[in-house]
Amino acid sequence: MVLNPTPYTDAPSGTSQLVISVNDVRLHVATWGDPKNTPIVLVHGYPDSHVVWLPLIEQLAPKFYVIAYDVRGAGKSDVPKKISDYRLELLSQDLAAVVDSIIPDRRFHLVGHDWGSIQSWQSVTTDLLKGRIASYTTLSGPSLDHAAHWMRRRLLKPSIDPKHNAFRQLASSWYIGMFQLPILPELVWKNGLGKLWTKYLEKREGVVEAHPNPTQTDDGVYGVRLYRANFINKLTSPQEMFAHCPVQLIVLKRDNYVNSFLFEDLTHWVKDLYRRDLDAGHWSALLNEPQTVATWITEWVEAVDTKKLTKLKALKVAA
Repeated sequence: MVLNPTPYTDAPSGTSQLVISVNDVRLHVATWGDPKNTPIVLVHGYPDSHVVWLPLIEQLAPKFYVIAYDVRGAGKSDVPKKISDYRLELLSQDLAAVVDSIIPDRRFHLVGHDWGSIQSWQSVTTDLLKGRIASYTTLSGPSLDHAAHWMRRRLLKPSIDPKHNAFRQLASSWYIGMFQLPILPELVWKNGLGKLWTKYLEKREGVVEAHPNPTQTDDGVYGVRLYRANFINKLTSPQEMFAHCPVQLIVLKRDNYVNSFLFEDLTHWVKDLYRRDLDAGHWSALLNEPQTVATWITEWVEAVDTKKLTKLKALKVAA
C-alpha cells in the first residue's frame, strides 16, 4: 500500500512516498525518472540511508525508473524495536512490499551495496520474488550463507594458505563482533561517531559526501540490529542458497571491509555470474565513481533485457 505521494526535496528531484510492509512497518520510498522506463531498485547498506545513492541516481534517472528506499531502521522508515524484526526474511518481504506497491507485477533489476547487498541475496536466492528480479548487481556485500560456507571450507583445510585468507577476512570484519555487544555500539554512535562520520569517510575512504546523511547517527545506532539479528545464526547454520537470476559482481579492489577472495566460490551458488573489478574503496565506488558504476549497470541491464549477455562474455566467470 502506498501512502501520500509527495514531491521529494533532496537533489536530484524525485518523488517520496510511504509503503506499508509486514507488521505495519512504514518504509520511506523515493522514485526518480519516467515510470514507463525499465525499473531499477537500489538497496543501501549500513550505516547509510538511500541518500548514499544520490550520485548514482543522478546518472541512472535519465534512462531508468529508479526506486530507492530506506530499509527498516534507517532514514525516514520506521524503526522496529525487536532484534528479531530485522531478520533477513522480513527484509526480503520489505523489498517485495516496495515493488508490489510501486511497480506491481513488473520485473525489475536489483542493485545492492554493503548490507543492502547482503539482504538482497535473500531475495535473489529464495522464491518470494523469483521471476520478477531480472538481474542482480552486488557491491561489497556477500550472502551470509555463502560467506559462512566459504569460511568453513577454508578453516577446515589442512594447509595454511586457505586459513590465512579466512583469518584476514575475520580481521577485516572486526566490527561485526563489536556489534554483538549490548549498548557499546550505540554509545559510540551517540557520543561522537555520528558527527564524525563525514570526516571518517574523508580520511579512511578519500570521499566527500555531496549529500551528507541527515539521519547518520540514528542509522548507525539502529542499524546494528541487522548484525545482531542475522550473523550468528547464519554463520553457525548456513543454508544452501542458489541464485535464480543472472548476477553482476562488482568487486572493489580497495575495499577495507570485504576482501575480494571472499567471492572465490560464488560460481557454486550463481549459474550466470559476471564480474567486474573497480579500483575503488567501499564507499568511494558510489561517491567518487558513480559514472563508472552507472555505465556498468546500464550495460548489464541492457544485455539482460535484450538477452544478449554474450556481449559481456569476457566478464563471465567460469565455474
